[in-house]
Amino acid sequence: MVLFKRKPVQFLPPVDMQDENTEVWHIPQTGEIFVNYEDYLSRMDFYKQRRFNDQITGHSGLTFFEAFNSELTGGREVEATFPEALKGPILRKVQFQTVSRLDNLVDLIFDEFRHDYYPGEEVTVTLNGGDRIHGLVRDKTTFGPRMQPDGSRTLPVTRYLVNLKETDEETIVTDEHIGRERGVFTKAMLRSFIKKTVIREAWTGAPWLVKHDYANMYHIDTRVPPHLRYDMKLLERKQLQAQKKCTGHEINGHAQAGPVRLPELKPATKSHKGKQNQPGFKAPKWYLAESVSGIDGTELHEQQARQPTPPPPPPPPSPPPKYPIEDLALPPKEGSFRPRLKYLCRDPPVKIEPVLDEFHPFQGKINMATVGAFLETWDTLNVYCEIFQLDSFTFDDFVEAMTVASETTPVQLFDEIHCSVLKILVDSEKEGGKVRITLPDLEDDESDEDDGDQDEGEEEDEDTEMQTPEPEEKPKGRATRSSLAKLEAERLAAEAAAAEEEEIRQEQESRTRAEELMREFDWIDHLRKRDFGSGGWERIIVGLLHQLSKDARHKEICEELLVQLVPQDTEPTQEVVQKNYSKLDVNHRVMVLQVICLLTMQTKAVRGYMEDCSETMTKYRKDRIEWQRQKKQAMEEVRQLYEQRRELIPDVDPADEVDMSASKEEDDTKITTADESRIEREDGNEGANKEGYQAKGKRRGRPPLEKTKKKEAEAERERRIKEKEKLKGQDKDRPQETIKLTPQQQKQYTKILKEIQKREEIIKKCEDEVAIIENDLREADCPRTRVLGKDRFWNRYYWFERNGMPYGGLPTSSTASAEYANGCIWVQGPDDMEREGFIDGPAESQMEYKAKFQMTVSERKAKEENGTSVFTARQWGYISEPEDVIALIKWLDPRGFNELKLRKELTNYKDRIVKHMQNRKQYLNSVSGVGETGDNEDDKDNRDDRDEQTTKRVSSRIRDKTPETASCRCLRWENTMALDELGHLHSNPPPPPRVRKQTKKRDAQAEAAGRSSTKSRRRG
Repeated sequence: MVLFKRKPVQFLPPVDMQDENTEVWHIPQTGEIFVNYEDYLSRMDFYKQRRFNDQITGHSGLTFFEAFNSELTGGREVEATFPEALKGPILRKVQFQTVSRLDNLVDLIFDEFRHDYYPGEEVTVTLNGGDRIHGLVRDKTTFGPRMQPDGSRTLPVTRYLVNLKETDEETIVTDEHIGRERGVFTKAMLRSFIKKTVIREAWTGAPWLVKHDYANMYHIDTRVPPHLRYDMKLLERKQLQAQKKCTGHEINGHAQAGPVRLPELKPATKSHKGKQNQPGFKAPKWYLAESVSGIDGTELHEQQARQPTPPPPPPPPSPPPKYPIEDLALPPKEGSFRPRLKYLCRDPPVKIEPVLDEFHPFQGKINMATVGAFLETWDTLNVYCEIFQLDSFTFDDFVEAMTVASETTPVQLFDEIHCSVLKILVDSEKEGGKVRITLPDLEDDESDEDDGDQDEGEEEDEDTEMQTPEPEEKPKGRATRSSLAKLEAERLAAEAAAAEEEEIRQEQESRTRAEELMREFDWIDHLRKRDFGSGGWERIIVGLLHQLSKDARHKEICEELLVQLVPQDTEPTQEVVQKNYSKLDVNHRVMVLQVICLLTMQTKAVRGYMEDCSETMTKYRKDRIEWQRQKKQAMEEVRQLYEQRRELIPDVDPADEVDMSASKEEDDTKITTADESRIEREDGNEGANKEGYQAKGKRRGRPPLEKTKKKEAEAERERRIKEKEKLKGQDKDRPQETIKLTPQQQKQYTKILKEIQKREEIIKKCEDEVAIIENDLREADCPRTRVLGKDRFWNRYYWFERNGMPYGGLPTSSTASAEYANGCIWVQGPDDMEREGFIDGPAESQMEYKAKFQMTVSERKAKEENGTSVFTARQWGYISEPEDVIALIKWLDPRGFNELKLRKELTNYKDRIVKHMQNRKQYLNSVSGVGETGDNEDDKDNRDDRDEQTTKRVSSRIRDKTPETASCRCLRWENTMALDELGHLHSNPPPPPRVRKQTKKRDAQAEAAGRSSTKSRRRG
């Protein structure tokens, strides 16, 4: 059944209609009938929400109809694939089970039936010789446990009568020699079968019930036992609560002193006598006065009543809040400011003083609107660099290459990026030339040719029309005044839309000449041939943009780019396109790259890479669990060994030495125990962590006292360390006390120490392997960029090296010596919903916030962000100084939900972030001698050994191309991955095949043929 919010969809009850001629609306999938059209539309809107789940497959985010069809398909697959012989026994076992979680139920049933077989089931029998033969179970006999003479019991034995298919013979085998084929009975199949055939009500302790049609099919009793019904469970719960109230009842703050009694069913009387008889009851004072002095207690009570009653005690102070809470609910701190942000743009969202930073002079050419595109494209190209066959590159080199590349300054990084991305969109001719993306259809402009073809075929069409009878006209509905007006309005709207579209098309055609440029140029065919030279890839991009402009989603941006590349006042030639692309503004360049990078996400190569990474991550997680299990086992063994050592030598001080009594091994008689085991240090750390966890829980209630305790504990720890060091210094010259051991104890002690050392090496190896697997998991996590977290103003913080790539880029990259990839923390503003809901909220909430904290949220944001803010998700700032990372961590308040998580992430990666920021500064300030890139020693030390001829060829090419641009860092980058895997760059054609050397025999034959031809010519 289809689920909505994890519960089955409840259909509407049938409508009671008096008149059979009433017009109704029907939903065939649910059988619901509606008399009112608005109700029908409302129900259809509900069913078309993408909030439904398919119960069988578990797919979510579907409409009701998609989930319904998916369940039908999944149900048919389950019925066809699940073994028929197991359906009845499994359903009988599942009936009335009270296991709450489906996963636990599946595990329980699977473990019970995995080695149990039933008549009619196809199995595999292992014969005595080891041969495996397919067979069919005919009968099953189970023998219970038998009593042995020594009083023990044997295990139950099951024998199966199996009909062998190959020989058509019958044989009796036990469960040790019988089994199923792999994939016949799995947990996934069992889960789907249970989901399809079993239901469970939504209350705690509800039993699993087989659906009625399956219960009738397999003759399963559906009568629920009384103790499993909801009313009985409810009654038991009420009785238990009543008993708890009676047994835990207290009077005047004193617990009952007598024995626990069952609750009385009769109502208690209102007399004081009944209250007096209750154990633990404290009598009023006027009863005591009456019994002592004989004075009437009533008069004393009246005198007390005349006295003025004391004022009620003040209410107790409200308990302190339990942290974490909402970040903006915390009061602002005086003098606490976030580090100032920097901006990679010429139009920052706030007015700041111009500062020359590492991006100068490029920041004066970049718009804020394209900073996000820069980050998106750089991240995509580096995460999927193996798919694109690109060396990884730093973000600074990417910005520089996109900015400085021109006709006079060719940049290999710029050309390789575009060509490698284009290659992913269309396969080469050798690979079949298949287009890997979905493209809109181009309009047919061959109307003249079509008209000629139509004229030639008019006569045949006329003959065909004479022979074909005309269909009868359908009766038209009644034309009313409103319907005629509606038709007229629709006609006028269609004409206006067509006229507007035609006007826009004509205006666009007048603005660009892309249509003329593509008239005799098939960009897909040229892309198949990898025709990238002499402006080829630039023209291919124009063709791609021209075809994408026919799609409404890409129309606006593609037309804007085409106006820049093929304007109306230029000739539509390939040379002009190449020239215009070399002069293109950097903002338009990154927009082009963003469009084609987004298209690669549709390709089979990228999607297959994502799936491979997902499977690899699953394998890594299993390996991590196995290494953690081995580590835990080794730690337990070390603890046991340490206990044995302490039993052998009790109260051993770390400064003591152990003296063995064996005289022949004098050197081994004194064994120091100054170095404690690693496992003891880990125990100490675990204890500290537990104390910290408990302290954290206490700090929520009484933070000042907890801070004091923490400081006292730290001071005490430091005092003990100093005393220990002092005692060690005093005892250096003293003769060490020794503990004498027998030779047998010495041997045992030495063996224990060796075992401890061996286990510690295993633990160290497990920790190293887990760390490697954690890093591999981080690098394989490529589908999406992970955010570090959000701050109190809902700004998002990114460190792009966090996942999907090595921390410093590929180690085989030509610029691996930089040892960083991005090197900055990027801050993105809040999205529109967060900004409207939390920052620029309604006036009432702003006034309420101002009354509480003497400032609005916007004013607090401007103050605490130190004059450098980002206000929308399309605005970006960055932090590049190592000291600013420390200041940012100090500024974050761990008492808030958002900043607690962000602070934790920043603390975990702080050392790496700071290191990469330092590497970035060192790289940007490094020696800028790129004119001799080919012979740069630093590059040679950080590259893999390649073929000497290839290195010389690439080096000479770079020297020839860029003799005058020695100041550009991006020119140091080379695409060594393409050179190693393809033998050439993406932007260059493949080298011609080598001429095969002829053998001596072929040389002799060719020489003889040459002599004979010469003789014949002479004779002629």
